[in-house]
Amino acid sequence: MNLIKIYKNTFLVILLSFVLSACAQQQKATKMDSQIKDDVYVGTDTVEYLAKGVPDRVFFATNESVLTTRSRETLRKQATWLRANPSVTVVLEGHADERGTREYNLALGERRANAAKDYLMTYGVSSDRISVISYGKERPVDSGSNPLSWSKNRRSVTVKAN
Repeated sequence: MNLIKIYKNTFLVILLSFVLSACAQQQKATKMDSQIKDDVYVGTDTVEYLAKGVPDRVFFATNESVLTTRSRETLRKQATWLRANPSVTVVLEGHADERGTREYNLALGERRANAAKDYLMTYGVSSDRISVISYGKERPVDSGSNPLSWSKNRRSVTVKAN
C-alpha cells in the first residue's frame, strides 16, 4: 500500500514538472513572437535614442534592405530632429545577423544604411551630414543564435558624429 502511494506521488510530481516546463516554454515563445512581426524586430529593449523621443535604429527583415512602415516613421522623426539641429552630423551604421558570409553581410549592412540615408535625404537632410559604414555581422546587439536575436541584429543605427 505504501509503495503504491510513493509511486503515485512520484508520478504526480513528474507530471507536474512537465506541465510547468511546457508552460514556461510557451510563455517564452509568446514573448519572442510579440517582439517579431513579419520577420522584423518590433520590440524596444535594444532601442536607444538619438534625441528625446527619437529612436536611433530601424530594423529589417532577413536578407532585406527595404524600409518597413515603422522604420520610415522612425526615420521621419530623425529627419525632423536633424533639420532642427543643422550642426549635427551622423553616421549610419548598417548591421546584419550572424548568418551568411562576412562579405555578404558587409554588403547587406551597407545597403541597409544607404536605404536609411536615402530616406533621410528625401526629408531634407543634406547628404554632406550623413556618413555610412557597414559592420555586417561583426557588432551584434544580441549574441544569441535564435530568431529574436537575429531580428535585433538586422538594423541600421543612426549615431551622432559630433
